[in-house]
Amino acid sequence: MIVSDRILSKVIDAALSLGADFAEVYVEDTRKRQFSYLDARPEKAISGHTLGAGIRLFSGTEQLYTYTNDISEMGLLRAARQAAEAMKSSHRQKAVTPEAFQNFGTVTALKTSNTDTQWQNLKVMDETARGFSSLVSQVHAEVAETFKYVQIMNSEGVHRQEGRPYLNAFARVFSEENGNKEYGYERTAFLGTAEDWHKVNFRELAQVAAGQSLRILRAAWAPAGEMPVLIDSAFGGVIFHEACGHGLETTAVAKDASVFCGKLGQKVAHESVTAVDDGTLLNSYGSLEIDDEGAPTQKTTLIENGILKSYIVDKIGARKTGYQTTGSGRRQDYRFAPTSRMRNTYIAAGKSSFDEMLKDIDYGIYAKSLGGGSVMPGTGSYNFAVNEAFIVRNGRIEEQIKGASLIGTGIETLNRIVKVGSELVLAPGTCGSSSGHIPVTVGQPPLLVSKLTVGGKV
Repeated sequence: MIVSDRILSKVIDAALSLGADFAEVYVEDTRKRQFSYLDARPEKAISGHTLGAGIRLFSGTEQLYTYTNDISEMGLLRAARQAAEAMKSSHRQKAVTPEAFQNFGTVTALKTSNTDTQWQNLKVMDETARGFSSLVSQVHAEVAETFKYVQIMNSEGVHRQEGRPYLNAFARVFSEENGNKEYGYERTAFLGTAEDWHKVNFRELAQVAAGQSLRILRAAWAPAGEMPVLIDSAFGGVIFHEACGHGLETTAVAKDASVFCGKLGQKVAHESVTAVDDGTLLNSYGSLEIDDEGAPTQKTTLIENGILKSYIVDKIGARKTGYQTTGSGRRQDYRFAPTSRMRNTYIAAGKSSFDEMLKDIDYGIYAKSLGGGSVMPGTGSYNFAVNEAFIVRNGRIEEQIKGASLIGTGIETLNRIVKVGSELVLAPGTCGSSSGHIPVTVGQPPLLVSKLTVGGKV
């Protein structure tokens, strides 16, 4: 426990003293260790500590948020009184007696791994990548372990805490030939403590990244135009996350700033598409037992057989829209008010085989892995780079290409999905939005889009 329940109760009372109808205190203690390796030698070792509290007030659908890194009784009460003064309202509310303190997750101190072991893991990635080919010119490898402990009390009686341990490792490998330089990237991230590093295959991370960089290096330039696209599993799900998922958050829906507004119960995708946002998946990077508002997380079906079933709803979003909360209030840290955010978001497995989908393509693109991109949240218009892609001719994967991008809109793409594969694969990511950067998971099985605009070299 970071702050005693006695002090938190006093803070809630002070926050409500001038008429707010809801008050919440979020206290956070996060510790992180990060090691990186660059140019065949240790680059940096960083230890970080984040400690502070956020106080949030509601008056109807108005919200006020303040934060402080002074978590003494005096510091918290000062922040609560200042917030109450700023939120003055005629609607006075008394706090409900807090529930008995509820623990979620493993609430312990950060269990750190041996520093020498981490340097050795990084060295393994570096040497593996460099040994893959003489064309490998640079390797950047990184590992990090984080333990976030949150404590939440609000005026509705919630009084909960959770410990969240995260492990993260990646390899970025550059290859160079005849003045051309390309890179490959592979990452793993999941909920786990220092005892779980044995689950990570550091050699494989480096091999995958190195192999990708070499294949891209020698690939031909992508063609441009409209054509069928077979998007592979795992991080392919970033298109749904970015182009559709953010439009389903009440952060956008409450402002009528989403193409999905007013479409509950309506067809928004091909009937083969079912999409889920699930905060309960075991050890997944975006999982939590409680969200950052203290609500238990859940599995939320967003789209079922093409029909829009639910939005992603936080507490203030519920007030503004009337929809039930979905345990989706999330934030980067105590400096941010929580907003509706995704957790582990994916398109569910369908019934088609990979070969069956390939055979449906006379000429098109197989997008094996996607990279970054840009999205217009209000319209769902997107442009995503394809890290690895191949030409498909007459149902067969042929030459590799590079420089391809996928261009479209989320709702249009959802309706052009004609087949969904049977093998769902998830991949970790980091999502940035109005409440900061948070760990998430994206995913999908392979899926066939009948027509997409492919950006390439004309």
